[in-house]
Amino acid sequence: MYKLVIAEKPSVGHSLSAVLGAVSKKDGYMEGGGYLVSWCVGHLLGLANAAAYDERYDKWRYEDLPIVPDEWRHVAAKDRKKQLGILSALMKRADVECVINACDAGREGELIFRLVYEHCGCTKPLYRLWISSMEDAAIREGFANLRPGTEYDNLYAAALCREKADWLVGINATRLFSVHYGSTLNVGRVVSPTLAMLVKREAEITAFIKEPFYTVELDTGAFTAASAKMSDKAQTENIRATCDGASATVTSVEQADKKLAPPKLYDLTTLQREANRLWGYTAQQTLDYAQALYDRKLATYPRTDSRYLTTDMADAIPVMVNLSALVVPGVRGAVPIGIDGVGRVINDKKVTDHHAIIPTREIENTDLTTLPAGERNILHMLALRLVCAVQEPHTWAETTAVLDCGGLRFTAKGKTVTVDGWKTVERSYRAALKEKPEPDGDGEESNADKSLPALAEGQVFEGVRAGLKEGFTSPPKHFTEDTLLAAMETAGAEDMPEDAERKGLGTPATRASIIEKLVKGGFADRRKKLLLPTGKGTNLATVLPDSIKSPQLTAEWENRLKQVERGELNADRFMEDIASFTAALVTENSAPIPEYASLFPKPAGQGEAVGVCPRCGGEVHEGKKGFFCDGGGCGFKLWKDNRFFSVKKKALTKGVVAAMLKDGRAAMTGLYSEKTGKTYDAVVVMEPGEKGGKYVNFRLEFEKRVAK
Repeated sequence: MYKLVIAEKPSVGHSLSAVLGAVSKKDGYMEGGGYLVSWCVGHLLGLANAAAYDERYDKWRYEDLPIVPDEWRHVAAKDRKKQLGILSALMKRADVECVINACDAGREGELIFRLVYEHCGCTKPLYRLWISSMEDAAIREGFANLRPGTEYDNLYAAALCREKADWLVGINATRLFSVHYGSTLNVGRVVSPTLAMLVKREAEITAFIKEPFYTVELDTGAFTAASAKMSDKAQTENIRATCDGASATVTSVEQADKKLAPPKLYDLTTLQREANRLWGYTAQQTLDYAQALYDRKLATYPRTDSRYLTTDMADAIPVMVNLSALVVPGVRGAVPIGIDGVGRVINDKKVTDHHAIIPTREIENTDLTTLPAGERNILHMLALRLVCAVQEPHTWAETTAVLDCGGLRFTAKGKTVTVDGWKTVERSYRAALKEKPEPDGDGEESNADKSLPALAEGQVFEGVRAGLKEGFTSPPKHFTEDTLLAAMETAGAEDMPEDAERKGLGTPATRASIIEKLVKGGFADRRKKLLLPTGKGTNLATVLPDSIKSPQLTAEWENRLKQVERGELNADRFMEDIASFTAALVTENSAPIPEYASLFPKPAGQGEAVGVCPRCGGEVHEGKKGFFCDGGGCGFKLWKDNRFFSVKKKALTKGVVAAMLKDGRAAMTGLYSEKTGKTYDAVVVMEPGEKGGKYVNFRLEFEKRVAK
């Protein structure tokens, strides 16, 4: 008898096979050691398009909204049907006694597997492999401690709710506003609030009016002290003139011990943010690099929202710190662990599905110079963070001196480092980098090279020099992926209950894809590290009501999904609320807002639409070389020099295209036959293909002749 193991992708399947002894290669799976190991190749099944529920949904009409399926249907992608068939056959084999879900240990991994398990009608005992590392030892331990699949039923329910909610809001809202404004406007449950944040920030920057401010600086000869900011230049100049050459008296001297704790370990979001600051990597690039390191067994599972390790890892941490220190550029040597350094990185209560991302022991046996640069840089970051996290805090003594000159208060600050702590390691790493990163703005480093001399109250400095310094108020900063990820993580948090486990927009695993959707859809632009909304994105955010772009509402949904996952909220109740929200959205936005109609004008010379796109419902217009849908990402196009028609010595005319767009077919006469050299009449049937597809196909139908 065999145990059937199903991984999320082939690379993971082969890693599992090597450990389990399934070394015999078959068509779509591995066999051996009492195991059959196969894989899903990502999402094999996805929710069906709206038209699968009713043919009338092929066309986009307000009257058909909201579209809420009574029974949900999942369909297989055409290019993945073979693997789905292989999995189905394996599950039905009489010699398979149980099935082990070895897809990625998270919400989406659970969804990928369970859809296949249910689609294939499998009822065999189900077990779950839940690991955070692809190391051989972790795989063996995971298989020795398999959990019943039923323990993850709530996780699957939450995953289904997420998928269905995104479908309901996306399908209905996209059609609703696209129909209203005559242009394909992609709207989403998470993507729209994220876009709204980008647009709001740009509006704040545009509306910002900089204002000057002035300070007086006193140079005592030993140090410099500054006044508070003032808006009146003339007043400031008078103070400068009064103080220049006068005496200044020290009125108070205060010293305070300051401490900056070592940084916490990385979760996915903080890793993405830091990699964007340090290397300019997009969130998606960082996720891809981290995932590749996981697949290579060099790092632990990346899609985590935890920044701590668990108690059972305590004994292994010193070994991992030493190994990590050996690979960090600029360090590459043993680094002592601080007092309670291990204890600071352990917190069982703050580890949910997976612990923080750290390197694995495989780094000891791997030539890291052979890694692609992106993966190597991310691995160095993981190693550096682990080493820093267990060091002593960075401490310093801060002296604040207040001086009186001409009745005005002046302040000077100085810093003396007492224990460099973890900063020593970080500074060594950053010094080794060819390109120096921007400063993090920790605050305590603004006076890093400054210290004050010994001062005492009542001490007088004669003949100080006073100068006037002008500055300007600063506008809000443009979003980078670093700061946008931070904003997504905390969006709506101020309105969430204190005990809410998940706050913000999306999850660590999905935020990168949300940003990519904005860029690929033409709603946002990347300009170096900056993320800026395009005109199209700004216009879309303008026409959307607050309900669909509210970060607070979407953050609440994410929290409720977590409640479903914990079994605290019924999945049906969650979906009822999403359906009610969707229905209200359609009802409350029954007509376009007239003043917004001009935001989506047709391109110059485009003229009237030839017809409605059979893929997405957008408008199809005639261009110089063909007929094109104006929808974003649909891909529907008909070239005028299409070979199907050219070999028949016919042109693809506007009239023919209009007929096919309306009825899916067009009657044509005088079609040329290459075989006989004669002409004939037939009906050309158009097969538009799926959304995003490259090709539109045609076939001929002939009218049946009735015998006389």
